[in-house]
Amino acid sequence: MALATRARPRPFVGTVFATCFVKSDVEELYDYGALRSLTEPTMFVVRLAQPTLVLGASQSPELLDRPKLGSMALRRRRGGGGLVLLRPDDLWVDWWIPADDPRWSGDVRASSLRVGSWWREVLRDHVVGEVAMHEGSLEGESRYRIVCFAGRGPGEVFVNGRKAVGLAQWRVREGIFATSVLHASPSIAVVAMLADPPPGLSDALDHHVTSSLVIDKPENLIQDLGRSSGPWQLRHLFLTE
Repeated sequence: MALATRARPRPFVGTVFATCFVKSDVEELYDYGALRSLTEPTMFVVRLAQPTLVLGASQSPELLDRPKLGSMALRRRRGGGGLVLLRPDDLWVDWWIPADDPRWSGDVRASSLRVGSWWREVLRDHVVGEVAMHEGSLEGESRYRIVCFAGRGPGEVFVNGRKAVGLAQWRVREGIFATSVLHASPSIAVVAMLADPPPGLSDALDHHVTSSLVIDKPENLIQDLGRSSGPWQLRHLFLTE
């Protein structure tokens, strides 16, 4: 079932199919053409059938030691950022903001800060500790940016100084596609999948997960995130192989 608009907001259960191919055998994470056709502001809550390693838009599969991936799915997303290892229990939330929506902004940084502020305010009600949003420019050693969670970007959210939510965005004339994730498991496993991992990358990938934040009812967090940032057309998507 391809991504398509609905006449009125309501929960939607579907499957994300990748219809385009980029750089040989790597499928795209979404059908981005279908996303661009959406006219309603939409919030996607995405689940995975299996662990999936996602390349950034400009990254080559050659940076990976492909035999070490085994049967793991490999996909590519559009937008900035590095590798992201996604798993079935991650809290993965994306937003499509059409260009005529008041939440749209022509300022890339402002858009990231808006999305980050949604997460920050909701997390303050769900976790213990100081919840802060990175409002500065991109930080972190450039050699570690091969993996998304190894640095700090505008709008990304931290709890007691430790990264909790990673953000990226893809911008086209029709709107903004903002993607975010709060991991359920550490990202350190991705280091072993790299052909030539930089020294110190494992330490740079220290981040919060749902268990370290003691989020025992993630569905409530997602509901609050939708209410505080909405209104949205809500779609629950399931990413198959």
